[in-house]
Amino acid sequence: MSFFPKISLQHEVEEYLTKVFRNNELITALGTQEAESKYQSLLSHLSHPPGFTTVRVNTHLASVKHVKKLLFEEIRKQFKGLCVPVLEHPKLQDVLLIPVIGPRRDLKKHSSEVIVGAHCGYAVLRGAHVYVPGIISTSRFMKAGDLVSVYSDIEGKCKRGAKEFEGVKVFLGNGISELSRSEIFSSSGPLNGMGIRMIEPVYLSPSFDNVLPSHLFLQNLPSVVVSHILNPQPGERILDMCAAPGGKTTHLATLMHDQGEVIAMDKIANKVKKIKQNAELLQLNCIKAFCYDGTKALSAEKREYEQEGPPFLPESFDRILLDAPCSGMGQRPNMAYSLTLKEVTSYQPLQRKLFTVAVKLLKPGGVLVYSTCTITLSENEEQVAWALKTFPCLQLQPQGKKGREESGCNLLAAQLYSTQYVVKQLTCIM
Repeated sequence: MSFFPKISLQHEVEEYLTKVFRNNELITALGTQEAESKYQSLLSHLSHPPGFTTVRVNTHLASVKHVKKLLFEEIRKQFKGLCVPVLEHPKLQDVLLIPVIGPRRDLKKHSSEVIVGAHCGYAVLRGAHVYVPGIISTSRFMKAGDLVSVYSDIEGKCKRGAKEFEGVKVFLGNGISELSRSEIFSSSGPLNGMGIRMIEPVYLSPSFDNVLPSHLFLQNLPSVVVSHILNPQPGERILDMCAAPGGKTTHLATLMHDQGEVIAMDKIANKVKKIKQNAELLQLNCIKAFCYDGTKALSAEKREYEQEGPPFLPESFDRILLDAPCSGMGQRPNMAYSLTLKEVTSYQPLQRKLFTVAVKLLKPGGVLVYSTCTITLSENEEQVAWALKTFPCLQLQPQGKKGREESGCNLLAAQLYSTQYVVKQLTCIM
């Protein structure tokens, strides 16, 4: 039984998705009742956090066994003796899994309330405390040290500074206020730092604020799978076309034992800065990050001198990761998806521009992995079908059992059992 209602969608988006998941191929394969049941299950799962918190070990600096021991002790401190296991992933040797406890249905709700924004609420469901910028409203007389119940304004209708809110709100758990209402909404400007320390979240998951920052990277499981599928080798030249914030970039460098070259691009300067910070934190030296638009990364003419950064000459890379900008409908948890149908369908042309550049930058025999964090056919299977038809040099690699189970590589796994990422591996056979 679901704890939260299924994800709320714009009416036109819901109609669009319904048509997608009631297509003839699915109904023929599963039957009408089973296809509908899986579709409704998908919508319900999207509004809930995953069953495990996933962290990737920086094996460049430490062994998985060592980090596992340190993490177990840290979690025991956070949970005050509650024994929560730290598990090694059975197939991905650099991944640790922490079971999420919840939903806890018997928590008492307090009269003093705090309303947070939707994105802050999703972070709380993944183990975060509440920081001041995420707080929209508090009860009138809230003081520092008060026990409070925290709710998420999933529709974005609460006014900042309101003393009460009667709109749609979702209970996230209980915490202790670190600041008074007057301090949070001070006229001198919003504070930073922690506003509410969560002590009874609906979903109990460890906080990773400053926890083993050089040894662990908090990363969703399907995101980790992407880099393993690309399978970079030491000494190769790799391109991560849309790299921010650098989780996959740093993973690729780690899998290569920091030997070779990983070029990371993003067109937003602050995001490129974050990639560089993550590389420095994890002590990875083979990463070179550039602020550049991936659709313009192909050089139109040969240069007399060798240039380190973009644009690049054709056939410059052994392997390319295209984790394309997308409608993001597979991100969890998400209780209210706000994009319009026009916005949802706007990503396909951009993805095809990036795909075209990626193919031209790939060496003969090279590997291209295309991934998204959405569930629409138009951004996933249809894109790969288009690429195979448009670029005869590409060959779709067999998507084995591991891929189907862990990353979503065919219609049934990717669309009906979405685990956040859809991944396709292609090889240039020229």
